[in-house]
Amino acid sequence: MSFDPMATAVDWLDAYRAGDIEAILEMYAEDAVVYCGCDELTITGREGLRAYWAARMRKHPAAELDDLQPSHGGTVISYISGQNVVNAVLAFNAAGKIKTLSCGPPAPTHASCRL
Repeated sequence: MSFDPMATAVDWLDAYRAGDIEAILEMYAEDAVVYCGCDELTITGREGLRAYWAARMRKHPAAELDDLQPSHGGTVISYISGQNVVNAVLAFNAAGKIKTLSCGPPAPTHASCRL
């Protein structure tokens, strides 16, 4: 990759926190797909992404960064929204555009699981 996926993920979160829909849309590939586990939605197309982000920013604004980790082909970024932590897995195409975003609550860890 000729771009920095970690820096791009931080730029994505910064645009989300600023409520800048145009900046967020510019970060997505034309054929991008968003899988939203929080609302059980799959979003495609530019207008679908625009509507999703307008509602998301209004109802679930992002606050601070919680964690940032590299992943195969992208980045896992966790952030605070309201009183919840949200994990977002961003996968990128060769041009550095987001091809998929999968987001939802973090999976429970062994320490938080009840036996």
